[in-house]
Amino acid sequence: MPERQGCALVTGASRGIGAAIARALAADGWPVGVNYRVDRDRAEAVVEEIERDGGRAIALAGDVSEPAVPDELFKALEDHFGGPVLVLVNNAGITRDDLTPSLGDDEWGAVLDTNLTAAFRLTRRALKPMLRARSGRIVNISSVVGLRANPGQANYAAAKAGLIALTKTAAIEVARRGITVNAVAPGWIDTEMMTDVSTDLLEAVPAKRAGTPAEVAACVRFLASDEASYVTGAVLSVDGGLAA
Repeated sequence: MPERQGCALVTGASRGIGAAIARALAADGWPVGVNYRVDRDRAEAVVEEIERDGGRAIALAGDVSEPAVPDELFKALEDHFGGPVLVLVNNAGITRDDLTPSLGDDEWGAVLDTNLTAAFRLTRRALKPMLRARSGRIVNISSVVGLRANPGQANYAAAKAGLIALTKTAAIEVARRGITVNAVAPGWIDTEMMTDVSTDLLEAVPAKRAGTPAEVAACVRFLASDEASYVTGAVLSVDGGLAA
């Protein structure tokens, strides 16, 4: 396992895709902050699994939609591991689905705050130490619905499409400083979040199956690696061909 000079933060990492990403980064030698909003037991279970496999991790509580939380998470992680956050994965996300004519302001705002605005604030905070170190990896977890329409998810689609635009803009702003910013756009992945989603979307997947959190995590692991140093501003679809 390689020796790392910094650490990694994965938001929304107590389950599903986030937990798989935390485990994958830890396997590459990154000390990992496992952020969670409410499910402390599951976040600590992810930490225990990482530690059993020889990695280092800490569970960090915090609702990323709150403006003060990014600084709190970074400070806690930097103090605990004694180094800067050099890998940030903006994975935390929520859904509040409804058709556009009946979608309320609260449902719109909650999804944009968590899925897009929080990612911006975390990215802004992450770039400060990354710029000083002239090194860093930011991976934003977008979605196939940021690329392909899905009825009933105007708020989620807008947030995920905005995340892609943020990714591309930030990428070109910091490319000369050894920092990459990329997005991964999962399709139908077998997680709890997809339980209530219409199976019509799954029928449209050319691969004719759901993906796994580990398959998404493998792509994030690559984008966070040294081998991906010339990949920036990219959107990597992990969707079985759904957005093709």
